Amino acid sequence: MSTFQAPKGTYDLLPPDSAVFLAVREAIAAPLRRAGYGYVETPGFEQVELFSRGVGESTDIVTKEMYTLTTKGGDELALRPEGTASVLRASLEANLHRGGNLPVKLWYSGSYYRYEQPQAGRYRHFSQVGAEAIGAEDPVLDAELIILAVDAYRSLGLRDFRLLLNSLGDKECRPVYRTALQDFLRGLDLDEDTRRRIEINPLRVLDDKRDSVQKQLVGAPLLRDHLCEACKAYHEQVRELLTAAGVEYEDDPKLVRGLDYYTRTTFEFVHGGLGSQSAVGGGGRYDGLSEMIGGPALPSVGWALGVDRTVLALKAEGVELELPAPTQVFAVPMGEEARRVLFGAVTELRRAGVATDFAFGGKGLKNAMKSANRSGARFAIVAGERDLAEGVVQVKDLESGEQTAVPVDGIVGALRERLA
Repeated sequence: MSTFQAPKGTYDLLPPDSAVFLAVREAIAAPLRRAGYGYVETPGFEQVELFSRGVGESTDIVTKEMYTLTTKGGDELALRPEGTASVLRASLEANLHRGGNLPVKLWYSGSYYRYEQPQAGRYRHFSQVGAEAIGAEDPVLDAELIILAVDAYRSLGLRDFRLLLNSLGDKECRPVYRTALQDFLRGLDLDEDTRRRIEINPLRVLDDKRDSVQKQLVGAPLLRDHLCEACKAYHEQVRELLTAAGVEYEDDPKLVRGLDYYTRTTFEFVHGGLGSQSAVGGGGRYDGLSEMIGGPALPSVGWALGVDRTVLALKAEGVELELPAPTQVFAVPMGEEARRVLFGAVTELRRAGVATDFAFGGKGLKNAMKSANRSGARFAIVAGERDLAEGVVQVKDLESGEQTAVPVDGIVGALRERLA
């Protein structure tokens, strides 16, 4: 037992489970690459103010969950709790929006950090794949991103997820709704922290998960009843595009999400097999975020999908991904000359694209063959002094037990043919 353990609320990714996580990341990223999204990677920490401005001072993420630190130089930094603010900051800093080809379409994958009470599906260190389309206000773009997420889930074999959809209005119609909601909320029996939130961002109260609060929200005014004509038309176009693409959704007038920067389209993917932490991903339009962090007006839309929660959803549905074998061929030498010859063959096979491993450590034949079977390889290459004297190696099919002699200079061709 090691002296040290992973910090509370975190986990280690190890084989064979790590192969599933990698496959999920690849499946989510694949539709994005086909749609012209380029990869972006940002630092694991940023200035605290980037998140307090962008994510919102009244959010739990900023007030309770950010990991913050002060550097030796006095800078106030935070481990990134989400991806959008960082990606937009990077795009603005590099002036990607001035290239004349808007929207700037980016995707990313990485680890994020929030100080939360650990439970199934909720970790203090978690993994997401996200996508952002920066610099264009177009319902087709909103629909594109939602469809790409749906296609990613479907490609993994997920079926029991649901898409919740809402509109949060814009700077024209949301102030009227904000006033109506504040008037309603001020009449409720709420704690002091929640009452302060009413004055800062009352929509956040709608996202409160406590039963004691949700029971009092029955009859609260809904934003959909206060949308201006432009926001109604925009949202209807998104709905029509999704329907035309065969994407089912549920209108959820109380859907807010946990970040302050969302405007107009907002959406969430939920899965019934995850218990209380049912959200597997989500996103929306954030037309004012660029200005919040000091940039020009750049209407944008994006999402982030949780890799951890997607893996849990796959397990809940009993979906087993078809993963490539980590090892296809295993080399078993008997004697020093065979070690030299077979190691050369292993190198050639790897360069030819065949996943190949080797019996390291001078194991005897029996133990080496046990390692070959445990590796999951389909074939073993076995060679001793007599084989090499005849210019051959023995290729053994580990499923059928059939063994044949193959010339040393024909190992790569013979195994590629068998594996095909």
